[in-house]
Amino acid sequence: MTATATLTPGPVPALEPPEGAPARSRARDIDGFRGFAALSTVVFHVWQQYFRYDAHGSHPPVDNPFVGAAFSFEVIDLFFVLSAYLLTLSYARAALDGRSVRPAKVFLFRRAIRILPLYLLAVLVVWASRNPTLPGNWRDLVEHLTFTHVFDGRRIFYTLGPTWSLSLEVMFYVVLVALGPLAVRACRTLRRRGSRVALCAGGCVLLYAAPLAWIAVAHYVVGVPYTDWAVYFGPQARFGGFAAGMGLAVLTVALGPRGRLAPRAALPLCALALAGLYGLSLFSAPENAAFTFYHPLASVLWIVLLFGTLHIRRPTFWNRLLTARWAAAAGLISYSLFIWHEPVMLVLHDAGLLPTGRSGFLPAIVIVLLAAVPVAAASYWLIEYPASLLGRLKDGSGRPREFYPRTAAR
Repeated sequence: MTATATLTPGPVPALEPPEGAPARSRARDIDGFRGFAALSTVVFHVWQQYFRYDAHGSHPPVDNPFVGAAFSFEVIDLFFVLSAYLLTLSYARAALDGRSVRPAKVFLFRRAIRILPLYLLAVLVVWASRNPTLPGNWRDLVEHLTFTHVFDGRRIFYTLGPTWSLSLEVMFYVVLVALGPLAVRACRTLRRRGSRVALCAGGCVLLYAAPLAWIAVAHYVVGVPYTDWAVYFGPQARFGGFAAGMGLAVLTVALGPRGRLAPRAALPLCALALAGLYGLSLFSAPENAAFTFYHPLASVLWIVLLFGTLHIRRPTFWNRLLTARWAAAAGLISYSLFIWHEPVMLVLHDAGLLPTGRSGFLPAIVIVLLAAVPVAAASYWLIEYPASLLGRLKDGSGRPREFYPRTAAR
């Protein structure tokens, strides 16, 4: 099932390690994941939107299926898992170890600061360019501004196609601030840490199983076609990725520093996860279960890869690859790249600047990247970064931050 991907907006804050953990932050590894995945998303959309179909029907731009599996590799579930993992960590520490957690209003305020300025500007600019006369497709605009287009099977990919997944991100934020405090309060009634771990892990398993059941019933019982986007792209089908990320947060906090992997265990685990993800891309076809349950299966493999990357005693070769400067730089502008790469691609296509046919596939990737990356970099520094400064107006408890010391009264 083809899909566009989302990125959790903005640079990742430094991860607060559990008690006794090494001081080294995993934020650079996360930035590297974002960078690789952002570039992969651009490649995937070049594959998906311009070269998959020709006059004779389905026609992949690469003859070799093993090479094609790499170009058509989807990273959507990585971003769901990664977002849920990072944002659930504080709740997991509060539930299992009694730590404090930021108020919901602070969490939502900072998420809004990171997401909304660039998103709203991009939606208005792109929608206006495609609707030069009013009222235009006003329903499409309203749905995008309210993050409800994921429920509209017709307009889900209008204006900014990839942002259907951003709708799910926003819904997850609301779910997290509702369930997180409930889990913390429930765990504080339990004396044994093992019971608290079991309660949190059980909740994650239930949240993961619900979308599995939905997909199974929709496909095998009701017979809903894969092209019914609202059925297979909505939260009822895709929240499994967030549940997997929440489970990873619970797992890493539960294990603590003693559960960190040595390099000789971490590297094979990462290799196994990458091989599994590649195998899913290679063998997934509409007639098999790997296609039907691609995203829940991919979510599990992503948490294995993240665990083998982040919960380690010391860096491995894989960590050094992720922390390369170019990968971190791509991770820094990943949200802007996610927002702007499709409009840039369409402008290039409409101007006749993208080559066609199989021979044009690789040049098209280069052209789109050469155009989209500078746009994303400018967007980050001119829109994202200045907007992020507003997040400093409030401290961790939600009170207005004082930037100058008070003068003692005379």
